[in-house]
Amino acid sequence: MDSKLKERITKLEKTQDEFWNVSHQTGNFINMLIKAMKAKNVLEIGTSNGYSGLWIADALKDTKGHLTTIEFWEKRQSLAREYFEECGLSDIATFKIGQAYNIITNEIKEKFDLVFIDANKQEYIKFYEAVNPLLNIGGIILADNIISHAAKVQPFVEAISEDENYQVQILDLPDGLLMAYKIKE
Repeated sequence: MDSKLKERITKLEKTQDEFWNVSHQTGNFINMLIKAMKAKNVLEIGTSNGYSGLWIADALKDTKGHLTTIEFWEKRQSLAREYFEECGLSDIATFKIGQAYNIITNEIKEKFDLVFIDANKQEYIKFYEAVNPLLNIGGIILADNIISHAAKVQPFVEAISEDENYQVQILDLPDGLLMAYKIKE
């Protein structure tokens, strides 16, 4: 991670409560996972101000991959675009604005190695249903706030845990991170 990106990450950590960003530990874990699995194509649902996206894009720079990130709020995505530009990572990302479920089902056709879900908690189940056919076998779904918003994400957790096509583990990272490995179609 270069010094400009480290500096931006540190600044964004001060806005964590305002923008509901993932923890530093979770960002670092996602970054390492992308590098370890040599992911090429990542989908992020919930850009916010770009904090987690910067971690993802930094890893994708190493794997020569690409990030597609979706955000509902224009103000948040504008900040993210600015930070990606500042850190020299804009060429690694495609930004989409609007309702994530609609964008996924109507606009996105490519397959992904990793999908990171961190948006409207009650819609996790819909996001999972929409991205399932777009995830490669051997791909991973990560979902944040599994412990901190347990009641809201319960339908999603139950559905993916019961899906025989996935091996699932909840990681004890701040707020709880669900990791689901797709073992078959």
